[in-house]
Amino acid sequence: MGRLLKSEPNEKIIGHGTWYDKMALKIIERELKLNRGLNVIRVESGIGASGIPHIGSLSEVTRNYAISLAIREHGHKSEFIVFSDNKDGLRSVPAGLPKSLGEHLGKPVMDIPDPFGCHSSYGDHMVYLLLDALDRLGVEYRFISAVEAYKRGLLNSEIRDILLNAKRVGEIVYEETGQEKYLEALPYFPVCASCGRIYTTKAYKFLPDENKVLYICEGMEVKGRWLEGCRYEGEADYTKGEGKLSWKAGEFAARWRALEIGFEAYGKDLIDSVRVNDRISREILGYEPPLHARYELFLDKSGRKISKSAGNVLTPQLWLKYGSPQSLILLTLKRFVGTRNVSISDVPRYMNEFDNLEDIYFGRIKIGDEREEAKLRGLYEYCWFLKAPSKASIHVPYNVLTYLAKIAPKGLEIDFISGKLRDYGYIRDKSEVDEGLKRRIEYALNWVKDFEEITETAISLSQNERAAIRLLIQRIQVEGDAEKIQSAIFEAARENNIEPKDFFKTLYMILLGAPSGPRLGPYIVAMGRENVIKALERSLESA
Repeated sequence: MGRLLKSEPNEKIIGHGTWYDKMALKIIERELKLNRGLNVIRVESGIGASGIPHIGSLSEVTRNYAISLAIREHGHKSEFIVFSDNKDGLRSVPAGLPKSLGEHLGKPVMDIPDPFGCHSSYGDHMVYLLLDALDRLGVEYRFISAVEAYKRGLLNSEIRDILLNAKRVGEIVYEETGQEKYLEALPYFPVCASCGRIYTTKAYKFLPDENKVLYICEGMEVKGRWLEGCRYEGEADYTKGEGKLSWKAGEFAARWRALEIGFEAYGKDLIDSVRVNDRISREILGYEPPLHARYELFLDKSGRKISKSAGNVLTPQLWLKYGSPQSLILLTLKRFVGTRNVSISDVPRYMNEFDNLEDIYFGRIKIGDEREEAKLRGLYEYCWFLKAPSKASIHVPYNVLTYLAKIAPKGLEIDFISGKLRDYGYIRDKSEVDEGLKRRIEYALNWVKDFEEITETAISLSQNERAAIRLLIQRIQVEGDAEKIQSAIFEAARENNIEPKDFFKTLYMILLGAPSGPRLGPYIVAMGRENVIKALERSLESA
């Protein structure tokens, strides 16, 4: 079993003290009760290929992967599988992508040309983007393509059982969701041999002796409008991958039994589908479905669900332009339940938060509660996928680096910033500027090139501090000279009975996330007075 740390009397800290360790133990205990054996416990993530992968897509994979790692920490072999639904049909053109994709609606994404011209198909392009992100984060996985799985017959036995019991499958779907569709049609979508579309087909008869399904290409509803089928009537051989199961009415269950899956987390938008597939798995396929955990979704700053079709996609690649892999993993792992609003403006906060986590791990920050300390140390280890470094990195607040990046002479950025970091006491000499710190500087340079905003740190403010900040905002609005702004900070503090050194510390914490830093007058001018004013105003709203 994993290491157990003593906490309060009669209580133990499981594994690394995180939710992932607790869930892994539940999975192991459940597999034992089911007599399925513990030779290998498989964890699966299903990924789509119909649009640009976003932070939500990534988080499903990293969370499932953390569970697989936690199972191994308990002393059992675990395999992590990433199953790509690249046989899925294109239902709509995601916002921001070429409108020409509209002529391919209804076709399997692997049969649609890549509009970017760099991959063999649209589906290949989308799958590549997610796998690229996983590789950059260090996720280790076994990749299974739906196209290949159907072609190789990986799901043949499950497809046959589901089609032989199609009437009961339709009843289960109706009982759980009220949807009548599968009371009339088989839960299988052939690819039309005439027009090449998949969801426009209606399968109406199964010929078990011939392994074939009869269908007619009727049409499909796409975002409230009807996409007409070509009316072709044909037959599809399911053993040759000439169609696919409906993922709402059997494909999840088929994958679980065929791959012997023990755990799969899912988003709250799939509650009905998972409930249906759980019943199909038990009642039709005779396989107890995997243990599940339901997570809520990421929202954009306006509160809308992040989705491919809406076009409010925050991609892993964009995040990694400005922040480290570990900051991105922290975003996905730190909390499993509850919705979170996220945008690219959160990168500096998560970079600083990861530094704080590292300080806890290496004992620079002490946590009084043993269970909380174990959980935070464990979270740090999972952010490294249990390959944590032997020593801490050099920590420089993100806003300090963006300030230095903004004022650095072009072509001399690294040397200039290194010199300033030495002057500020973050490093002793330039020999400490290792590859990790250089990457941090590159993140800041990219941020300054693309954004003007400052990401402030939320702190608790007294009434006097709030009044002093309001007064300082008024002075910054009318004063453009760095030295006069510096003097205004002293004046705002004294007029509100605050020790100037304490007020400077408060401003540093808000603007830099650290108790000290560069002279604030020049900083405010360099970062843009309007940007600083907005950051200070937000601090008043959140305090």
